[in-house]
Amino acid sequence: MNDSTALQQRSQSFFERARARLGLEVPPALTDPAAQGIRRGDLDLDPALWERAGVKATKPASVLVPIIDRSAPTVLLTQRTADLASHAGQVAFPGGKIEPADESPVAAALREAREEVGLAPILVEPIGYLDLYLTFSGFRILPTVARVKPEFTLTLNPGEVTEAFEVPLEFLMNPENHQRKTRDWKGIPRDYYAMPFGDRYIWGVTAGILRNLYERIYGA
Repeated sequence: MNDSTALQQRSQSFFERARARLGLEVPPALTDPAAQGIRRGDLDLDPALWERAGVKATKPASVLVPIIDRSAPTVLLTQRTADLASHAGQVAFPGGKIEPADESPVAAALREAREEVGLAPILVEPIGYLDLYLTFSGFRILPTVARVKPEFTLTLNPGEVTEAFEVPLEFLMNPENHQRKTRDWKGIPRDYYAMPFGDRYIWGVTAGILRNLYERIYGA
């Protein structure tokens, strides 16, 4: 087997596993904080700290986790502008608040991706949702994993995004690249994941969602 064939098989394997393990059923907890269901979040490495932090995540949001269907798949990420109200200057997925006009979290994720980076929805095949992710900034994020055809041309919204770039999926799905870090947040030690890639520092919410992707696709 040559290297090209091996790469194609690994790519196909990822999408097959994703389709088998994910679905597009919206969890009730997205809009009802009292509903039961699996939740991840900024403090999921130490859930007891949510009470100490005094933070409530109540705003439904959706992000697109765009897996580019190349011979060696990549993940499309953005660098947010430095003057945004939340997560300014950080590496992120395209996404934002779910608006009343959005038919579903998928629709919200596709709309945000088009607004932020000009990604055409016709090139995007939604596969399924990851676990709900709660953030210190008050959002309840439902990540949408999607397969994206590589024949796209991006147009960045300079008010939200300074750059878009791709990171090899194989790198992000290697647990050896998932670092555990701790930083102080208003006197509370916050544990989080980081996945540095070259000069890109992927951490916090984005790294947490990528870790959840790894666990959902490759976990037992």
